[in-house]
Amino acid sequence: MTLRSPEASALAPLLVEWLPRQRWYGGRIQTSVTVRLVGRLTDEPSVSELVIAETPAGTYQVPLLYRTEPDSTLAHVHVGTLDTDDGRLEVYDALHDKGVTGAWIRGLAEATESNGIRFAPAVEPAELPLDELSLVVSAEQSNTSLVYGHVAILKVFRRVEPGTNPDIEVHAALAQRGGRHIARMLGHVRASWVGADGPVSADVAMLQTFLPSATDGWQLAQISVRDLMAEGDLHADEVGGDFAAEAHRLGLATAETHADLAAALPTGSYDAEGLQALAAAMRDRLDRAAGEIHGLAPYVDGLGQIFERVAGLDGPVSTQRVHGDLHLGQVMRTTKRWVLLDFEGEPLKPFAERVGLDSPLRDVAGMLRSFDYAGRHLLADHPHEPQIAYRSEEWADRNRGAFLDGYAEGAGFDVRTDPDLTTLLAAYEADKAVYEVRYEASHRPAWLSIPLAAAARLAS
Repeated sequence: MTLRSPEASALAPLLVEWLPRQRWYGGRIQTSVTVRLVGRLTDEPSVSELVIAETPAGTYQVPLLYRTEPDSTLAHVHVGTLDTDDGRLEVYDALHDKGVTGAWIRGLAEATESNGIRFAPAVEPAELPLDELSLVVSAEQSNTSLVYGHVAILKVFRRVEPGTNPDIEVHAALAQRGGRHIARMLGHVRASWVGADGPVSADVAMLQTFLPSATDGWQLAQISVRDLMAEGDLHADEVGGDFAAEAHRLGLATAETHADLAAALPTGSYDAEGLQALAAAMRDRLDRAAGEIHGLAPYVDGLGQIFERVAGLDGPVSTQRVHGDLHLGQVMRTTKRWVLLDFEGEPLKPFAERVGLDSPLRDVAGMLRSFDYAGRHLLADHPHEPQIAYRSEEWADRNRGAFLDGYAEGAGFDVRTDPDLTTLLAAYEADKAVYEVRYEASHRPAWLSIPLAAAARLAS
């Protein structure tokens, strides 16, 4: 029997219940979903279909798998059960079934363009992992990534926007520049469907080389912090796991990537009016956060003064495409270099902001905040131990300084010696801390003390 695709209207109630339980979904309580059936990725014996779910929280990609019998190995990604003219149909998230995920690689190898799905390879078929099974990366939050052997990683974008995905755009531009600090892109996938307002086309996945010997920066930083805590009588620059040299190299890699981005993609500047608008947006985010989290209230005046100083700058301040969400979890250390990942920007920001021009100091501030988090993460379990607090601050300060030293070496200027740039960097860091306060209050209350401590330091 040839399985027919369920009606879009039948799938909608299942996704209304299922989507809010997914880590990558931006909504909480879902009341409506409009389903668009794009096209099949595989046919018999297992049917996999690319489905678009239009929701009040955005447009999401949900590749689905249909089975006539329950599959216990996929019970953790069971979307629901449908009664159809062909009998009962079990619906699963297709990205977790190794039997069908090879279709993404085969499509790229054959440069297939059908059923509303276009596979665009960037390399020859021989370089693609056609014989490798996939493994879902469990740590992913905003998207879903599949590793094929130790060869390639497919990032399937969950929230999709019409047009070119910024991660694909940036990697293609940096590749043309010969950028050293990115993973090689092997191809991408685009889907087309008819939406409420007419035809829509959007990138839905990208394939890159996998870095099997690499370790993410957050994990390396945590190891360094634990080494410091284990040596009660040594300072951060005396322990074997001192991270400062790596922080310096990471600063240099960040500056080099910013230079490549400025050369490969459009640039601009903030004039006085633009800086006033930037400061106003930061102040608005502060006021909204303070209205939600009472612990932020003592620092509102001090943080507001930082933003006021930005509003008083004359400019111009150079702007360009930036990473937009740079932190230690977005970088990998290989045996030879640091590699920057995920140039999508903050996933919950409006698309126009994610692809807009901004000061590269936003990325610098994001990494400075990440060093602060890495240094202080043990305080979430030991909030009242002053020795841990002291040593955490020591580690964070040492590595923040080393990162800025490396960035200065790569950029050819030191942010800390320019009063205007120092003011702007402080504002970006304060803005990031405000974002973190809201995030931790909603998702990890035990970590809320970390951004609140940063708010107190910046506001003083």
